[in-house]
Amino acid sequence: MQRVTPVILNLLIINVLVFLAQSAFNDGTGIDWITDTFALHHYRSEYFQPHQIITHMFMHGGISHLLFNMFSLWMFGSTIEDYLGTQKFLIFYFICGITAGLMQLGFYALNYWELDHYILSADLKEQYRYILRQRVTVGASGAIMGVLVAFGYLFPNREIQIMPFPIPVKAKWLIIIMVAADLFGGFARVPTDNVAHFAHLGGAAAGFLLIFLWNKNRRKTFY
Repeated sequence: MQRVTPVILNLLIINVLVFLAQSAFNDGTGIDWITDTFALHHYRSEYFQPHQIITHMFMHGGISHLLFNMFSLWMFGSTIEDYLGTQKFLIFYFICGITAGLMQLGFYALNYWELDHYILSADLKEQYRYILRQRVTVGASGAIMGVLVAFGYLFPNREIQIMPFPIPVKAKWLIIIMVAADLFGGFARVPTDNVAHFAHLGGAAAGFLLIFLWNKNRRKTFY
């Protein structure tokens, strides 16, 4: 068991409190004022606000989503915070999360390009408004992907036990597999897939670039 560092502890508390607030106001439809206000909407939606690029990082789509993200944040984030220091890690985390949000807005632009440029009838416009209100992005996964990539870069040969598999995996291979899975998922565009793959990739890219630049004067071997 490793200690919980200050930023990680506060992030865990904030994410849990926000999830409790979401649960209190959620009526099962996915449409409520807290989602309208803080989840990341398509930039052409009437509910889009710039602050959502940050606030979506503290919301989650369900208890399993929350638990997985918070476990990953604790497991890898405490080590990275120890390495970077509290202030620098906080900057790192938010840059990764904001980049993830911007990347997701880019995905919205690409995925909804045709609909955004059609001349729609009044009925179709209303349906489109409803779709845009429902299809939002929430979760800390983009920022956490940046943390995971930083961990894999700094500690490539540290072995990680993934249940229920009996053989531990080196961090570098685990992160490469995860990034490759997001690349595949992002370009495959499976209709039933509701994972924000491009947000993950944006966070991963930001995490790699930051840790590479901040760590370039220290000798680390990726093998």
